[in-house]
Formats: sequence, structure tokens, C-alpha cells
Amino acid sequence: MNDQPIIYIGSDHEGYQLKEQLAFMLRRLDYIVEDAGPSSPGPVDYPDYAEPVARAVSLDPEKRRGILICATGIGMCMVANRFEGVLAGQVWNLEMAKRSREDDDINILCLAAAYLSNEAAEEITKVWLNTNFSGLERHVRRLTKIGQILK
Repeated sequence: MNDQPIIYIGSDHEGYQLKEQLAFMLRRLDYIVEDAGPSSPGPVDYPDYAEPVARAVSLDPEKRRGILICATGIGMCMVANRFEGVLAGQVWNLEMAKRSREDDDINILCLAAAYLSNEAAEEITKVWLNTNFSGLERHVRRLTKIGQILK
């Protein structure tokens, strides 16, 4: 039985190629991947693809993760963080990938297709998926405060 989290992935047209590459890599690594689209590289609006990924992750934030890709990663991150239980973060390098999980327990990784090579995005994704939340008291306290803001 596969005990890895389900990965929901989506992009806009500028992130389409990277989305396809990452979905392929994740399936090779034996992850269950749910592709929210788009299904072609034609122009689309990023909220249309960020919303289903964020909604899916919000339904079970402990067992589901998301990856959202647009030109900058910013728009996708803005949409995703509107959903309760979602902690989305824009990640640019391996150290940020590690700390985004260890310190901030993000469950949606937002990537900037216009600024990351495909190879860098793959490595960032692998580090992010293989890093656990530290559970340190100061990080738990901060995340609790964030959760209280949403109420």
C-alpha cells in the first residue's frame, strides 16, 4: 500500500510544461498524482487551476499535498492561501524547500516556471516531499497563531 501523500498538481499556461514534467517524475517515484490541469499549453487564468488543488488539499491537509506552478508562483500562492488548512509557500531553492517544510509545514508548494530550470524545480520538489515538519514548539506556536487568524 502506498502511504505517500496524494499530490494534487496544477498550473497556468506558463507553468504547463513544468507541471507535465513534475507529474511524470512524481509518478515515477510512485506518488499518486491528481492533475487539475490544464490539459494543454493554451492561455488560461491561474485561479481556475489553483482553486481545485487548494480545495482538495484543504479537505485533508495532513494527507494531501499540492504543487502549483505559474510564471512567478505568486498568483497561485495567493489563491491557495485563501483555503482553510492550506499553507502554501513560494519556494525558489533547496534551502527554502527544506525550511518551508521543517519550519512552516507548508502543504502546497508554489513554483515560478519563468525563473526556475526544470532540473532545479525537480530537486526542489524532491527535497520538499522528503522533508518533515520539525514539530519544534516555536514553529507549532506560530502555526497555531496563523490558524487562529483564519477564524
